[in-house]
Order: sequence, then structure tokens, then C-alpha cells
Amino acid sequence: MNMQFFFFISLVFSPLAAACAFIITYGEYTHHYPTKKEPLKLAWEAAIFTFVAFIALILGAGFFVTNFINK
Repeated sequence: MNMQFFFFISLVFSPLAAACAFIITYGEYTHHYPTKKEPLKLAWEAAIFTFVAFIALILGAGFFVTNFINK
């Protein structure tokens, strides 16, 4: 396995995870706020954080696997 594989995996699954985080967060926060502006903002923040975290975790795992395990 090489890093290109993990990069591809991160590009596929990070947007999917971010979309799921957005939908779940927005669905939950709409029950707690009278307007839709604040839940929308919070859902975008959760989606962006999830996207960045998934990319970092997948690429970090790929680095670990390619350099330490796959020798």
C-alpha cells in the first residue's frame, strides 16, 4: 500500500463523513433553536471539523501503515 491509496480513501470518505455530520447536527439543533440560522451555522462548523479530522486521521494512519507496518 502506498500513500496515494490513503489519499484517495480520504477524498472519498471525508466528504461523506462531513455530510453525515452536517445532517445529524442540523437535525438535532433545529429542535433547540427557534430560527434556522444558528443550527445551520453550527452544522457547517461540525461538517468542516469532521472533514478535516477525517482527512488527518486517514492520512496519519496511511503514513503509519506505509512507514512502520508495511516494511
